[in-house]
Amino acid sequence: MAINSVTLVGRAGRDPEVKYFESGTVVANLTMAVNRRNKNDEPDWFNLEIWGKQAQVAADYVKKGSLIGITGSFKLDSWKDRNTGENRNKPVVRVDRLELLGSKRDSENNNFQNNNTFNQTQSHDEIPF
Repeated sequence: MAINSVTLVGRAGRDPEVKYFESGTVVANLTMAVNRRNKNDEPDWFNLEIWGKQAQVAADYVKKGSLIGITGSFKLDSWKDRNTGENRNKPVVRVDRLELLGSKRDSENNNFQNNNTFNQTQSHDEIPF
């Protein structure tokens, strides 16, 4: 028996990057920070890939700092680097289900913060959760 299931709750590390294909398919890519139990530990970062209607929901409602829950599966994207010819790979969670966990007020606060606080020079590693 083989099981490949990932369930995470955390905050979006950036606004989703959305691509629309001629076929009508939509894909959204973003990062997610998940805090550890010990508040002193750095959060774990995950790359998310969302397809179809869930991707459109992410595009419309998920912003940097949004609290989200996901269920999906782990995959390893592999490619050959065009410049060096080296084989590269990146772990990705392919999202099957996206849950918007923050309240409407949280979204409004995130929009306010995104426009005011987060525009200061910070890397995504320094997101204040």
